Amino acid sequence: MSVGRWLRRGAITLAVLAAIAGAGAAWHVHQKLPVRDGELQLSGLSAPVTVRYDEWGVPHVDARNEDDLYRALGYLHAQDRLFQMEMLRRLSRGELAEVLGPKLVETDRLFRTLGIRQRADELATASSAITAQPGAIRALYAYLDGVNQYQATRPAPLEFEILGIPKRPFTAADTYSIAGYLAYSFAAAFRTEPALTAVRDLGPDYLRIFDLDWHPKGALEPQALNAPGPRNAPGGPNGPGGADRRFADVAPLLARLAAVSGRAAELAGLPQFEGSNAWVVSGSRTASGKPLLAGDPHIAYSTPAVWWEAHLRTPQFELYGHHLALNPMALLGHNRRFGWSLTMFQNDDVDLIAEKVNPANPNEVWIKDRWVAMTSRQEVLKVKGQPDQVLTLRRSPHGPIVNDAIPGDRGERPVAMWWAFLETENPVMDGFYKLGRADTLDKAREAASLIHAPGLNVVWANATGDIAWWAAARLPMRPEGVNPTFILDGATDEADKPGFLPFSANPHEENPARGYIVSANFQPPGDTPVPGYYNLAERGARLDGLLNQGKRWDVQNSQALQLDVQTDYGPRVLRPIIPLLRGSASAEEQSLVEALVRWNGAYKADAVAPVLFQQLAAELLRAAMKDELGDAQFENLRRTRALDQALPRLTADSDSPWWDDRSTPQRETQTDIVRKAWKAAVAHLYETLGADSTKWRWDSVHTLMHEHPLGKQKPLDKIFNVGPFPVPGGHEVPNNLAQRNGSAPWGVVYGPSTRRLIDFAKPQEALGVNPVGQSGVWPDAHYRDQAELLAKGQYRREWLDEADVKAHARGMLVLKP
Repeated sequence: MSVGRWLRRGAITLAVLAAIAGAGAAWHVHQKLPVRDGELQLSGLSAPVTVRYDEWGVPHVDARNEDDLYRALGYLHAQDRLFQMEMLRRLSRGELAEVLGPKLVETDRLFRTLGIRQRADELATASSAITAQPGAIRALYAYLDGVNQYQATRPAPLEFEILGIPKRPFTAADTYSIAGYLAYSFAAAFRTEPALTAVRDLGPDYLRIFDLDWHPKGALEPQALNAPGPRNAPGGPNGPGGADRRFADVAPLLARLAAVSGRAAELAGLPQFEGSNAWVVSGSRTASGKPLLAGDPHIAYSTPAVWWEAHLRTPQFELYGHHLALNPMALLGHNRRFGWSLTMFQNDDVDLIAEKVNPANPNEVWIKDRWVAMTSRQEVLKVKGQPDQVLTLRRSPHGPIVNDAIPGDRGERPVAMWWAFLETENPVMDGFYKLGRADTLDKAREAASLIHAPGLNVVWANATGDIAWWAAARLPMRPEGVNPTFILDGATDEADKPGFLPFSANPHEENPARGYIVSANFQPPGDTPVPGYYNLAERGARLDGLLNQGKRWDVQNSQALQLDVQTDYGPRVLRPIIPLLRGSASAEEQSLVEALVRWNGAYKADAVAPVLFQQLAAELLRAAMKDELGDAQFENLRRTRALDQALPRLTADSDSPWWDDRSTPQRETQTDIVRKAWKAAVAHLYETLGADSTKWRWDSVHTLMHEHPLGKQKPLDKIFNVGPFPVPGGHEVPNNLAQRNGSAPWGVVYGPSTRRLIDFAKPQEALGVNPVGQSGVWPDAHYRDQAELLAKGQYRREWLDEADVKAHARGMLVLKP
């Protein structure tokens, strides 16, 4: 049975329940709500654990020891987020089709091919031998016991009933699998490398608008941002000016792979990690004289939200933390002595490698100087309403063969995937366990060094005055001159990894003289190139410029930085083509062009210029590039950060070959394509928003909806989804409520997953917010009680002091042995 039929069955079930007169249905739903008052039994505790819930549903947990603390944490986390845990483990392990039907087979097949499940099982087997030792692994197993006790003793979530999901215990392999999904969601290579390889196939003049060079002084240093690369750059084996078409034969496969990768998380309705802001200011620049930490990781929005908060205490330990589903370690956290935030490093930790196949034996590939056999394994994929499918998954010495993610062997050359998540020890659980106890520079540095994949920027401060940032990842060594932005040749040494760089060689700063550190996904400075898919520099440059104004910072004026909606990106794109726009616009449209001329790049709620710019940018890219790339590769490129870098370089290069429309016999110019794009943009906006352009405003076309996995099906959307909310901000401004490149209206796809501000003079007055609410259980009071706060740019307190916890307690739950 298909996912649609199961969701329709669920919709009918809910409709029937809603129609029942009496208390039966209400009682049934009420039984599934979290219990926040009274006493409950939790086996395995050595002493009672006290849990006080504040007005936002955040548990403040007091336990005698760590075993009790993490066992209770698992129970409490599960009662708010059990369905989220279930969906994430099924997504990451390739098991969604078992409950959602054949539409999810494609997604399951992808994740089985990536090898996450196999690697997670290996890590779980290794960890099971050390559960008696104090530390992260012991905490994980206590936490999982708490999760499983909740599931075994309490009613199943409503979503389990709608979809017919059976209960089954959660394991360490599930936690490690979700960590693999986290690493996958960071990996832009699955979409970017196929698209940029297709661009390279067109020839080096087409590639010039993409900024693929390493900037040793970093992306924030002044440089010719608009300057395209050199003409007639080396074109690979064909020499200067020639296209490198060595791997043109795998282009169709890679286009399909990129499309599958893009659909995977969307179909599952689960968040992907996209970018982030974080900064830390030393006491020399703050009003209080102590460091101030700010952070807002940018993650795709969903219901429930990605983070779940908990304040944990034992006699030896305290942390207010933000947790991911099925993970006992806080990935964001603070206490009175120290705290940290994260941004995505955006280093490229995935290589796609085209193998050379033995003509006499299709199961062998050429490695260095000989033919080497690929290995294979079989996995059974269960599909609701259909027979099981048996997958044969191959692996070369370079890694899993990604062709196997696409059903039906078309005889294409095998493409292997080298992925740091599969090839490093990656003791990330230990890293975050230690980070939660890292009150000194040395301890924090050691903890960050244990994060191998995905790459993360750890931005840290303590109350004694230290500030620091470490780019945490295991960075591979590569042969000289190899650019992993493109498909690599497995028959040569291009794909070799002779070793890993020491952690000390990673980009980092500790107590810099400037008195602050900004991390916003831009390329960091460094003499050793770190290939990656970095975000635009403008967001980081805007924050850097504001922080360097000489102001004394506190948690009040720092809010304006997190909510800032301006960069120079839009004006930078527009400046070279303003004369062309004036020449393209009719007399009636000149006022619209002048709105763009006056625009300072701010995405304010009531502004018209962002509406015009976003639609014009979409039409420009479509008119300039789609004829060369075709529908599939253009769509893949449209979803990458590489296109953000390319657009201003394109508008600055009037001689770029992209301006010619290959579908016509004549040769078009930049003037022709700009005119075409302007006319198309204005026509679409008139049709969509009405003829009176004075009524066009950004927040009428830029809205935020938090979608639940079941909210894709009507009428379940009215029950489970939260929103929509009109919002300011936009793609790659500090208040990064980001929309995809495309036509109006624009839904926000990702943005601040929390906004945290901590002044270590008064850490007990830290501010934060959750995009939706603590609870993932409908219709709990904390299911959507913070959604309006985030949309309006408001904050709430994160209670830390005992007096505040006591004053704001709205319920007390005691867990007894």
